[in-house]
Amino acid sequence: MRTGIKLFLLSILLTVSIVSAQSQKYEAVKNESFIIYYLTHPLHEVEGTSNQSVCLIYADPAKKDIKNVLVEVQVSSFNSGNSNRDSHAMEVLNAISIPMVKFISTKIENGGDSLKVFGKLTFHGVTNDIVINAFTTWSDKKLIVNGNFNISLTAFKVERPSLLLIPVNDNLRFALKQVFYL
Repeated sequence: MRTGIKLFLLSILLTVSIVSAQSQKYEAVKNESFIIYYLTHPLHEVEGTSNQSVCLIYADPAKKDIKNVLVEVQVSSFNSGNSNRDSHAMEVLNAISIPMVKFISTKIENGGDSLKVFGKLTFHGVTNDIVINAFTTWSDKKLIVNGNFNISLTAFKVERPSLLLIPVNDNLRFALKQVFYL
């Protein structure tokens, strides 16, 4: 992982909120974790996957409680299986000048095995509030978080790509799985 990204995320975690002494920092395992986007057009659906996100959490495994979440991922790390489509996406998203997507939690509601993670998502240079709905699976040595959320492309000032003069849906859906070893 790039040192700059790790230091940035660590500094944010330390300043987001005061965490209890029992909370510890955990980093998601990249080869077991991923984020998928689903882009829908009336003629087809496209999905792209990245397993290159940096996801850090502060959690108290004894209480099965997640305190803070930070995620950072490069736009160019998403792969839809079509290099022409991915190149066009990088162009539409200005990935050279705005290469990173960042999420910082502002509030987390732990409810048994379910989570509601409220936070700030910075995408395409625009920051908006989002809510991630997730489910957790805790064991003695591992935490798995599966979640999903939606964003509006226009809310993030992304020009919606078109196919046959028909633009893609404004709603961009995401699913994620993040695996942490405790």
